[in-house]
Amino acid sequence: MDKFQEHLANYQIHVKEDAEKRVQFIREQIDGPGLGGAVVGISGGIDSAVTAALCVQALGKERVIGVWLPAYSQDVHAEDAQRLADAIGLNLVTVDVGAAFDAIVPSIEGVLPLDAKTKGNTKARLRMTVLYAIANQKGYLVVDTCNRSEVYVGYMTKGGDGLADINPVASLTKHEVRILAAELGVPTSIITKAPSADLWDGQTDEQEMGFTYEDLDRLLITGETRPEAKERIEYLHRISEHKRNLMPEI
Repeated sequence: MDKFQEHLANYQIHVKEDAEKRVQFIREQIDGPGLGGAVVGISGGIDSAVTAALCVQALGKERVIGVWLPAYSQDVHAEDAQRLADAIGLNLVTVDVGAAFDAIVPSIEGVLPLDAKTKGNTKARLRMTVLYAIANQKGYLVVDTCNRSEVYVGYMTKGGDGLADINPVASLTKHEVRILAAELGVPTSIITKAPSADLWDGQTDEQEMGFTYEDLDRLLITGETRPEAKERIEYLHRISEHKRNLMPEI
């Protein structure tokens, strides 16, 4: 067994205690200051599913709001969002941001044309606007869903899914998230689905990044990976540093 597989096997052994550590973290961050609860954006993907499941275990379903935020989203993601809600007892609501997206993009394109990636990032920022409106009204915190793998290469939208109040999964690689998902009862359809930020039709994380999550997670866990993947990973890490730090000030 290589170092990567050995690490994952060891995580599997200790996954129950890791889950409890993360549940306790959520309680400390929300109950400690006397806040009402948590808001989680639900994408139909594994990271938001694990985050929501941890929040429900920590706070109870009556204090967690999951928000499905379609914007011309694929049906499979909506179906998986509902499967998750049914599986973990999540209070799931829907706010369709498609109309807002349709209204704002033409106004911006009156200044300059937007490519598919920028339009996708605009969807992500509109989604975060909704989450903060709900959190503001309820006195809740917005809980981030970005994992260690995504954060390392900046695979999140600044002002979108890269913006939140707390993050209970930031130290987990994508492979560890999958192991934790099974422990928490996340539906199999979500665990096995190709990861996607649902920014445009057919979009997948690995296709957009240019390497696999195994390439990335092997580097993070063992320090070794395919040379061509390592070059691309370190390039993305370098140019996304601004996403991981507070803005420079003088």
